[in-house]
Amino acid sequence: MEFQNYLETIKNLIFDYSPKIATALIILFGGLWFTSFITKTAKKIMIKRNVEITLTNFLGNIIFWTLRIMLFITVISKLGVETSSFVAILGAAGLAVGLSLQGSLSNFAGGILIILFKPFRVSDTIEVQGEQGKVAEILIFSTKIITSNNQVVYIPNGILSNGKIKNFSQLSTRRVDIEIITNYTSDVTDIKSKIGKIINQHPLVLKDPKADVYINNFTETSIHFSARVWTESAHHMQVKSDILEQSKSLVSI
Repeated sequence: MEFQNYLETIKNLIFDYSPKIATALIILFGGLWFTSFITKTAKKIMIKRNVEITLTNFLGNIIFWTLRIMLFITVISKLGVETSSFVAILGAAGLAVGLSLQGSLSNFAGGILIILFKPFRVSDTIEVQGEQGKVAEILIFSTKIITSNNQVVYIPNGILSNGKIKNFSQLSTRRVDIEIITNYTSDVTDIKSKIGKIINQHPLVLKDPKADVYINNFTETSIHFSARVWTESAHHMQVKSDILEQSKSLVSI
């Protein structure tokens, strides 16, 4: 008799909860498909509108997890679980995690600011915190930089968003400053003419703005000439090296 009561109880529970379980499963699987579809559609729209790939992925992840959390709350509510207390617990847990991860949240906020205001982009050459290199990847918590000697440096985004950043690639042109030192036996006019000729003959030197060659300083034993020429940012080091090399063969140092 007792066994029959158990069977009857189980039977009643199945009849009572079957519609709820079926509805929850339909919502679950439909919601999983819907969240993936919305996320992919949002990313495609942003890519078509030429939104930066870092921002596209970041916003896509936010949309995806926000929809998944909403889906989870909806499913458990359909199963009869009280969601108000669950949301309160989730909020308290989020606050506790936030307080314990203040540094990470600062880097997270810095990553958002970098993505939104774009002080630099991927492939830009920057100098920050004493490190200079090419930006390989902008992550949510840090930025990956490859230095000229092929070292990988990760800079926290909190420091980047609040510190001084020197971007060598943001503008298309860059000035090359060159110093040439000669002794007092040299003919000043002749040296200036020769340096000017080397500059004017270089194919990567821009004609506008016009290059300048002038005497910068006198010391007890030498005369210091300075040359300022303009070139495309990508050719900065090559132009500087070429002019210095050719000037050495023409000027007695």
